[in-house]
Amino acid sequence: MTGKPEAPALSPLVAAQHRAMPYTRLTDCGMDPADARRLLADTAAGTSWPDAATALAEAQLERARRAEASGHRTTARQAYRFAAAALMFAQMACQSDTAEKRELYARHTAAVAALAPGVERVETPHRDGVLGGWLCLPTGVPRATVIVWGGLSGWGAAYLPVADAYTARGLACLLAEGPGQGESRLRHGLYVDERVTDGFARFVDLVQADPRLGGPVGVQGISFGGLFSAHLAATDPRVAAVIVNGAPATPSVPEFRTAREQLSAVVGTDDLGRVTEVMDSLRFHPDKHRITCPLLLLHGGQDPLARYEDQEPFLRAADPATSTVRIWPDGEHTLYNHAAERDAFTGDWFTEHLTGRGIPER
Repeated sequence: MTGKPEAPALSPLVAAQHRAMPYTRLTDCGMDPADARRLLADTAAGTSWPDAATALAEAQLERARRAEASGHRTTARQAYRFAAAALMFAQMACQSDTAEKRELYARHTAAVAALAPGVERVETPHRDGVLGGWLCLPTGVPRATVIVWGGLSGWGAAYLPVADAYTARGLACLLAEGPGQGESRLRHGLYVDERVTDGFARFVDLVQADPRLGGPVGVQGISFGGLFSAHLAATDPRVAAVIVNGAPATPSVPEFRTAREQLSAVVGTDDLGRVTEVMDSLRFHPDKHRITCPLLLLHGGQDPLARYEDQEPFLRAADPATSTVRIWPDGEHTLYNHAAERDAFTGDWFTEHLTGRGIPER
């Protein structure tokens, strides 16, 4: 009997891409499961990551156009979402802000825009540019609003599945692209600096200025973005509840080249001294930064990027009576592999803390 042939060894670049964007992350952020498997297989076989992901996106866009022409809007919306997710991951392979990355992200944005009116583009001025995001509304009047943002590489509409969980519970959800993220960075040149919290606060302004969005505001930061959500909760009394998922409390410049390139792109400079200055300014100190609203900390026991000790300072900054920790012992980074349960849990938590139960006086 012959054994199953061994899979060819991956090049260092492809192996790193597979580690950064595993199947669980691809599907967590909305890729068609069949496309996710195909992307990993094609890249293992030698197709470049951007080319493989873009080809999958183009097939979904063609499927969407055919469905629209036949009057099948529900099928078209599904295909546009799958295409948008594939293009989100296509641009992730470009660490620096190259012309290719900008084009891929612009195509991603166009695919998401095709989901209107169910997904609405919103923008707000900030400094010399514009911050953008995607607003998802529930059926009926929203009970409250949650603002969600990502970290160094995945932003905005990457979290449409999170928005689905929240709108199903009567919550509006704004998927933000803050400074250093998405089109806010790639098109408008807004980067992370010592005052990055001011940029994220602009999304609270946007929510409060929209007459459709009444009630309390919660914020959720995913991966590195959890650091920004903690800082905003510590400085802005308008934040009524906060979730931190997989974030470092004391960021630093890593020794790995690809990670350094990501941070340089977020800060908008190749000067590592300047990048280090910004990271140092963003360190979260429980003695100086206090979180007085309810806090939920999420952690995966198998997260290679954010250990529990890296997140523990957020807990020390919060009131033990209103802080909650949820740990999945086998959880990957930001709990990719428990996405459905994670989103149900956070959706219920926000519902309880933003709609009248469990909200302490500020």
